[in-house]
Amino acid sequence: MSLLYLVPTPIGNLEDITLRAIRILKEVDLILAEDTRTSGFLLKHLGIEKRMQSYHAHNEHKVVEDIVSRIAAGEKIALITDAGTPGISDPGFLIVRECVKQNVPIETLPGPTALIPALVNSGLPCDRFCFEGFLPQKKGRHTRLTKLKEEERTMIFYESPFRLVKTLDQFCEYFDPSRPASVSRELSKFHEENFHGTLRECFTHFSAKTIKGEIVIVVAGSGSSKVEDEEE
Repeated sequence: MSLLYLVPTPIGNLEDITLRAIRILKEVDLILAEDTRTSGFLLKHLGIEKRMQSYHAHNEHKVVEDIVSRIAAGEKIALITDAGTPGISDPGFLIVRECVKQNVPIETLPGPTALIPALVNSGLPCDRFCFEGFLPQKKGRHTRLTKLKEEERTMIFYESPFRLVKTLDQFCEYFDPSRPASVSRELSKFHEENFHGTLRECFTHFSAKTIKGEIVIVVAGSGSSKVEDEEE
C-alpha cells in the first residue's frame, strides 16, 4: 500500500526514537530528509541503509508534486527532519497538504518534539496553551507581540541562541518583566538546562553567559495571576 509516513526523530538523545519509527525507516522505499548528512548519522547509528533524498524549505515547492505522484504510484516514503516532528517549525506542511488534496494516505507517528517537554517542565499552566514557533525576525514582529500581550493561555516560542537575549528583552517590554517564564535549552542532551523565573530574571541569567543549542521559551499568559488567585 502506498503511503507517506511522517516520522519524528530525536531532538537530542538518540534513545528517544521509537521501535516503530525504526521499523518504518527500514521498510520504506525512500527517506526524505531535511539534511541528508545529519540524517545519515542517525541512520548509521540505527544500522539502516536506505536511499535518501533532500527535502527542505528551499526545494519543497519544486519536488512536492513529484514525491506525491510517486507515493500515489505505489511507493512508501518516509519524511524526517533534522530533529523532532516533521511540520512543526520544519518542512512537512506542503507535502501533507498535497497528499490530503489527492487522497494519498498519510500515517503520522507520535514522537519527539521540543515544545511539549519544555511546556511541562515550565511549571506553568499546560491545560490550555498556544504554540507560536519562531516569531517573525523583522516584518510583523511588533504586530505579533502586541497581539500576544493579551493572550491568556501559556505561550510557547522557539528561538535561536543568537537571538535569545534580544527576544527576552522584547518580552520584558511587551509582556511585563515580572511575568513568569522558563527557558529550556539543549533538551534531552547532556548539557540540558531549564531556567525558571520572571522574564527579567531569564533575561539577566542568559545575558551573562554564552548560549548554545536550540531554545524553547515558555511564557505565562496574561491571565496567569488571575488563575493563581482563584486557586488560592
